[in-house]
Amino acid sequence: MKRFILTAILFLFVVSSAFGSAKFESQIFPILEKRCFKCHGQDKQKSDPRLDSVAGINKGGNSGEPLFVRGNSGESLITHLINSDDLEERMPPEGESELTVEERSLITEWIDDGAQMPLPEKVIELSTDHWSFQPVQRPQIPELKGDWGNNEIDSFILKKMRSKNLSPSSVSEPRKLIRRIYLVMHGLPPSEDMVRRHLKQITNDDWSSVVDEVLASPHYGERFARHWLDIVRFAETNGFETNRERLTAYHFRDYVIRSFNEDRPYDHFIIEQLAGDALGVDVGTGFLVAGPHDIVKSPDINLTLMQRNDEMADMINTTGTTFLGLTIGCARCHNHKFDPILQKDYYSMQAVFSGVQYGERMMPKENNEAAKQALVQLEKKVQSMSRELDALKLISSKLKAEKTVNSIKREAVNALGNTEIFDEIQTKHVRFTVRRTNNGSQPCIDELRVFNTEGQNVALAKNGARPESSGNLKGYQIHKLAHINDGKDGNSRSWISDIAGTGWVKINFAKASKINRIEWARDREGKFSDRLAIDYIIEHSLDGQSWHKIASSEDREPYGGAVAAKDAFLAFLSDKDAERGRNLIQNLQRTRNEISSYRNGAKAWIAKFAKPGKTHRLYRGDPMAKREVVAPDTLKILGSLKMSEDEDEQQRRFKLAQSIASKKNPLTARVMVNRLWQFVFGVGIVDTPSDLGTNGTDPSHSQLLDWLASEFMQKDWSIKHMLSLILCSDTFRQSSGPRDEALKIDAGSRYLWRFPPRRLEAEAIRDSILAVAGTLDLNMGGPGFYLLDVDRENVVHYHPKEKTGPGEWRRMIYMFKIRQEQDLIFGAFDCPDGNQVIPERSRSTTPIQALNLFNSHFMVQQSGKMADKLLKEAGNSVEEQVRTAYQLYYGRPALVEEINDATEFVRDHSLADFCRAMFNSNEFLFTF
Repeated sequence: MKRFILTAILFLFVVSSAFGSAKFESQIFPILEKRCFKCHGQDKQKSDPRLDSVAGINKGGNSGEPLFVRGNSGESLITHLINSDDLEERMPPEGESELTVEERSLITEWIDDGAQMPLPEKVIELSTDHWSFQPVQRPQIPELKGDWGNNEIDSFILKKMRSKNLSPSSVSEPRKLIRRIYLVMHGLPPSEDMVRRHLKQITNDDWSSVVDEVLASPHYGERFARHWLDIVRFAETNGFETNRERLTAYHFRDYVIRSFNEDRPYDHFIIEQLAGDALGVDVGTGFLVAGPHDIVKSPDINLTLMQRNDEMADMINTTGTTFLGLTIGCARCHNHKFDPILQKDYYSMQAVFSGVQYGERMMPKENNEAAKQALVQLEKKVQSMSRELDALKLISSKLKAEKTVNSIKREAVNALGNTEIFDEIQTKHVRFTVRRTNNGSQPCIDELRVFNTEGQNVALAKNGARPESSGNLKGYQIHKLAHINDGKDGNSRSWISDIAGTGWVKINFAKASKINRIEWARDREGKFSDRLAIDYIIEHSLDGQSWHKIASSEDREPYGGAVAAKDAFLAFLSDKDAERGRNLIQNLQRTRNEISSYRNGAKAWIAKFAKPGKTHRLYRGDPMAKREVVAPDTLKILGSLKMSEDEDEQQRRFKLAQSIASKKNPLTARVMVNRLWQFVFGVGIVDTPSDLGTNGTDPSHSQLLDWLASEFMQKDWSIKHMLSLILCSDTFRQSSGPRDEALKIDAGSRYLWRFPPRRLEAEAIRDSILAVAGTLDLNMGGPGFYLLDVDRENVVHYHPKEKTGPGEWRRMIYMFKIRQEQDLIFGAFDCPDGNQVIPERSRSTTPIQALNLFNSHFMVQQSGKMADKLLKEAGNSVEEQVRTAYQLYYGRPALVEEINDATEFVRDHSLADFCRAMFNSNEFLFTF
């Protein structure tokens, strides 16, 4: 490469106007010409241009560095190389005759004088003939004879099969097929009711209805979101040595789940993740900052700059691999060695992301009609759960009374929140009178909510309600009367009386309403517990004159001087009711948080933005070796966005996102449909799903890939449409059974002569165990649960939990994802640690996996729960227990020999041991 640069420069002296004298040409040119063509072609990479021409010199070599800086020989690469003391980089290379002092001076003088060259005969354009960069063309569907095949996909698959002397397998047995589609698309086994219903549909030749039902389930979004979060390196801690938590990062996870469930068009999904703030979907920008972030800064400017460049490299790399299937990061230090990506392209993309910062910020409130309707439904949900929880509290109080021989009392007041539920009342005014507080100070209420029978808060000021009070604390803007019904929680938006220990506040509704619930609190954010009303009465009036009691503190337990434990009442309930109560408490808090987000907006770990500075191309990626300023842009091979160096920060990302999501982009649709294929069959048509470049593999079915990409764009980028096509194909419905003759030709089943069986991922294994045992909490969204205990110091330490309870029995997509750490049991099943993008998980088989699935506390615990479930559903008959177990575990009846063997095993050991063995069986752990 060095020889090309040198000889090309010397060659240009000959044709340069500054050095074009006859004497110069006659004395020096023959030597230079001989040297140039002697060296040309040796050690030459296939993507190098010819450097013995003006066009080649203008384009430069693979380093990404220009050969010279006109007018400045001291900053020119060629000058450095011909004068270098390093034998490895000096040119001409060792073994060639060295340049004379006069020749070096000639080069220096030429550059300092402006390095004049004649115009090139032609401009060398960046180009490639690699398949993935070519426009997507919709191929003709193969016309093949035979009865096999249900749609276009099958035609392409059958054509390839026949070319390899393969033939399709028969249709899978219906029960296996039903179990397969649920495990693949939901990561959960189907219930017995589902199996029965789908068997009828299959009998009626209505498989498409099964597919529609599966895709309509919210469990589909949870399943596919886990795959996507692997691809975008999502986790909920910063990584590096401090590894601190990101307690609000879950908003992005929930956004991804919603997006797949709502079948958000993929082109919109792309734009929202790169520039969602331009569309009012700020939560989508969590994509940009989902990766590791080093919060420990260095006083050394070199390290600080390198750290910032590493952050932007993460954004560039993830954007490239996720949406374009290209390893753009390989061009950070030089032109890409394999793909048509220049080093300048890399820094143009860095300019796009240079204003992106890490951290939390408030997301804007949603004020559209859909948000309002969602808020009404959430309020109704809270009302229903509150009623159920209060009913459990009443049962608990009765049971407690039987033990303590005391009168039945409600729980003591709580600074975090209190609920008064009563029979329906028609009224127009509600008055809350505080007679005593816990510390004698002026009483404080952060929000007084009054709900009608439809679950609407009629006390809100925006609904026309007007507050009055006995008097308001003066001089504090955060404690105004208007805050009592402004819809916002917390001490900073609360009302305080001006009388020590007492005071009243009244809400006058816009019109008479039927009410049945009131909620009040001192500070729902949990920061303050003083000024709490511990002796109070709540009254109502229809005419504003005569008042009637609704509720009071008289029927509550005495206030104990501290915030009462929310779950203290559970101790007096049966195990079943206590478990229900715990779930209600968690779901109630989760729903109230969601309501708060709708009302006030929510804080989330999403991208923050600042005005970008100038972006320079960096020599060899060194932040201290700045070269020319570059404007924000996309890859040159994909066109130009024609942005200026001072383009608006948001517009940089928005325009890049639009170019990626364009139907003219040859990569985007191919990359995504390949991922969908991988999601269903385990391996993509291209088995390097995040690298469709030259260094990736060729597609196994190139025409099918292009047909899918074309169909994807024609159908408005609908992911569910594409999955429906794949799932309705005969290719998907084939048996997974092996055939000796086919295995000899295609042992990996890449040509889909059968459905490729595979082991479930860690999340699907854990979720399926909980689902079958009847302990799975299917509540969606919100903050995640922890499978590790946390020591929150400057450097946060995590320790795996050995024992778990109902609080940890949610779907694993909702596990708080900690970088660099794994949970005690399922981390062994190739879970990513969140430090890098994982387009495709490995599937290892290790002794520790077997030990974890057999001997861990979790497995023993769930096996015991399963045994209890079988006793309840099948009674004391061992044979009935075995029959029921086979239906629950495998979705099929047990064979006679299986019943005999299992019955003998249960009698020799135990029902719990049998359940544990079933959880460890291949039929349970694999998709067939």
